[in-house]
Amino acid sequence: MRLLISSAALFLSVILLQLSSGGVGPLDALSGIALSFSTTEIGLLGSAHFFGFFIGCWWAPRLMGSVGHSRAFAAFTATGAIGLLAHMLVINPYAWTVMRVMSGLCVAGCYTVIEAWLQAKVTNESRGRTMGVYRVVDMSGSLVAQLMIGVLAPASYVSYNILAILCCAALLPLTLTTARQPETPDAPRLRPKLAIQMSPLAAAGVVVAALSSASFRMIGPVYGQEVGLTAGQIGWFLAIFVLGGAVAQYPVGWLADRFDRRWVLIWLSVAAIASCAMTMAAPGFGMTGVMTSAFIFGVTTFPIYSVAAAHAHDFAKSEERVELSAALMFFYALGAIAAPAVASLLIGWFGPHAMFTMIALGHVVLVVFGIARMRMRPTSSTKTPYVYTPRTSFTVGRLFRRQRDPE
Repeated sequence: MRLLISSAALFLSVILLQLSSGGVGPLDALSGIALSFSTTEIGLLGSAHFFGFFIGCWWAPRLMGSVGHSRAFAAFTATGAIGLLAHMLVINPYAWTVMRVMSGLCVAGCYTVIEAWLQAKVTNESRGRTMGVYRVVDMSGSLVAQLMIGVLAPASYVSYNILAILCCAALLPLTLTTARQPETPDAPRLRPKLAIQMSPLAAAGVVVAALSSASFRMIGPVYGQEVGLTAGQIGWFLAIFVLGGAVAQYPVGWLADRFDRRWVLIWLSVAAIASCAMTMAAPGFGMTGVMTSAFIFGVTTFPIYSVAAAHAHDFAKSEERVELSAALMFFYALGAIAAPAVASLLIGWFGPHAMFTMIALGHVVLVVFGIARMRMRPTSSTKTPYVYTPRTSFTVGRLFRRQRDPE
């Protein structure tokens, strides 16, 4: 309990950061619509966010090693706030693309600092409780951030100013803490081939997870607008997706720990294909149908990353876990960079349902590839515990490594 209390400053920074960074994606989408940006330009904003995220994941550990935790956190937070405040100064989709790179850089950098600080504070005895609180705080902040769309007016300086204030406020708990700044850990080597060596299916699984999640969260507001949802309803649409993903973690984890994880992945993808079809048909069944389909879509797609990661870690040694987690995040980031841009192009060409057709086709490929991989080699004879891991930084694997090696 004492450790949780002492970590309260870090958790408060997480909440404020999530409210700021989680709110800017849907706000940008609705603002782009209000400002007559094309669907392709709006998709480019989502891709730019994840491009900045990728840069931040790689650069943050190195900057932290040069200037320390607090200064690195301040630098990344300032970058994000500048990107938010500049939105209404320059009304141009390509200028906004640069600003969204700054926002993605801020998110990855700040989470890297927070997770490095948490890693230095936790002990083996407190790790489970602390990580559980961290995941709940992160997910809760993400859920509330989606609902903010109902109160933030699109294309308004006030709306972006509010998000910038929240971003700046995330500075206060961490920089004013009296806790001593920990030693800076070495940056993990980025070895994408390690994920493929351990499990090609896991690498494919995290790409498909990114295809689903990044498309829905960044282009979902465009889809919602196309099918007639109001801004407040779009917020609930996105939040219920996050809620569905959170609810699914325990039952899916239970299944993944007791059955062949490849079958769990395959059946999740089969269910995701069905949920895509349900979501496309949902507008015909009114608001209840739309919201129910968003919940089921979250249930079927959100856990895929964690199941794929658990399957890859079954083949890894303890000393490989941090680099394997970074490699999986690398593939997730690549998928997340491409997904919003491709989804927006397809919506522009074929209409709003094209996004879910694209996602469904990605899951069809994963099902076929999963069955092919099952014919090529058996699964691992030993299993690591299923761990729901936030997709926040290349260094997050440090926090959860010991939970995968409980002995």
